[in-house]
Amino acid sequence: MRELPEGRPAWCAGAVVLAGRGPVVAAEAAAGWAVRYRAFDPERDRGLDLPRDLWEPMRVGTVFDLASLSKLFTAIVALQQVECGRLDLDDEVHTHLPAFAPGGTIRQLLTHTSGLSPELPFHDRTGRAAQLELLWAQAAAPAGPPGGARRYSDLNFITLQLVLESVTGHRLDALVREGITRPLDMVSTSYGPLAPPGVAATEDQRRPWGKADRGMLRGVVHDENAWALGGVAGHAGLFATAQDLAVLCRALLNGGAYGTARILGAEAVAALLDPPGLGFGVDQPYFMGELAGRGAAGHTGFTGTSLVLDRATDTFLVLLANTVHPRRTGGDSAPRARAATCLARAVTDRADRGGPAAP
Repeated sequence: MRELPEGRPAWCAGAVVLAGRGPVVAAEAAAGWAVRYRAFDPERDRGLDLPRDLWEPMRVGTVFDLASLSKLFTAIVALQQVECGRLDLDDEVHTHLPAFAPGGTIRQLLTHTSGLSPELPFHDRTGRAAQLELLWAQAAAPAGPPGGARRYSDLNFITLQLVLESVTGHRLDALVREGITRPLDMVSTSYGPLAPPGVAATEDQRRPWGKADRGMLRGVVHDENAWALGGVAGHAGLFATAQDLAVLCRALLNGGAYGTARILGAEAVAALLDPPGLGFGVDQPYFMGELAGRGAAGHTGFTGTSLVLDRATDTFLVLLANTVHPRRTGGDSAPRARAATCLARAVTDRADRGGPAAP
């Protein structure tokens, strides 16, 4: 891992990359450090190292705070409820959440076209009722009209969580466990808090650069709103390994099945991955590189996580990094895009040399 002066990593403290095609894991590697810093020094704009013998190397089995990759799981649960008839994509949200203003639909939540603002300061409110008052007020006076322009918003998936819990009578963590992680045997995927060993650290979260004073975080969700909502939220909160995410990628590329388990039907998977994508972003070059432009789908997470699925070549890429260790900064997706471009060119080169063509 190349480093800048004063111990600051070039992009992240450490990372895990896993790429595959068909049933084969073609590349799997770890580099850098899962834990290196004990705090962030704002005066010198640098991380303060732990004693050298306490640095923990990144491993391919390191568990990461997935941040917004959690939205993909919420979207899959939503489609599962559509398949079993409890939910319709064109249901108005207020039919399931009476406190929500009329107008917006489930589909608009999944496509970020509900008009809701990107976020609200739930972390500044004490108690669920006070937090949800913010959401109801936003729904009554959204930043844009429902069904209008795409406006990426955590509130869409927080609202979707509330809808799913209302129609099923179960918490989101139970729905994810029973509908996705248990059938796919994703044993390292769960909501926190987690015991720190084996988990990549995130940031030293203190005001004024953070929205709360929590110190160095490890095994506890970094997103302040997910934390304020109890650690289980529709937009963030899940932790997982690259290997577990590879299983999810294979299931989706296989039309919803992995081994003897099926989490979705092929039609529901197509709804998730076809433009405009339900929860998944489609053809976004800023992190998909040259995989974009042919129907690739995926998502990023603020902590440095991402995954991309390319149905055209039956390939996938998982890149997990702790870019916010020891301090969160604006997310630079150039390394993600470069990794995706390497995969795209590797698949093309293989076909050019007489290897199997894309299915």
